[in-house]
Amino acid sequence: MESAQHDPMAVLEDGAGPVDIRGSKVLVVDDNPQNTELVSAYLETLPVEVATAVDGVEAMAQAERFRPDLVLLDVMMPRMSGFEVCQKIKQNPALRDTVVIMVTALHEVGDFERAVECGCDDFITKPVNKLELVTRVRSLLRVRVLRRMLDDLKRGR
Repeated sequence: MESAQHDPMAVLEDGAGPVDIRGSKVLVVDDNPQNTELVSAYLETLPVEVATAVDGVEAMAQAERFRPDLVLLDVMMPRMSGFEVCQKIKQNPALRDTVVIMVTALHEVGDFERAVECGCDDFITKPVNKLELVTRVRSLLRVRVLRRMLDDLKRGR
């Protein structure tokens, strides 16, 4: 039998759910160290590798180096906003399939519209609820893994 990476049925055997997200990478971006620490601690329950960045400029450098599957992105940051980071990620051919979840204290409809225009995949509002965060990250990482598997199948791997 082929490995789980190449056999679509093998992923159904993962005890954690229908798709194995082990080895996925998550980038947490927030200019507030307490927020970064809290979100990173919440993610410890998932079998993922976590990296952090303190602003938008560092986030882009980390994204290009770390190649995350998913980015948890604060909106209001110095040097480059989360909106700008999301747009740059989605415009970069090497990163455009990265899932971006905006983590924000903003509640205005215009802010959500702007995030969608930048290519954001989902939103979580602050203060962050652990169950909501872990559930959304796990679900969106499963979608990312399935999309990668489909792409591999299309390419005949």
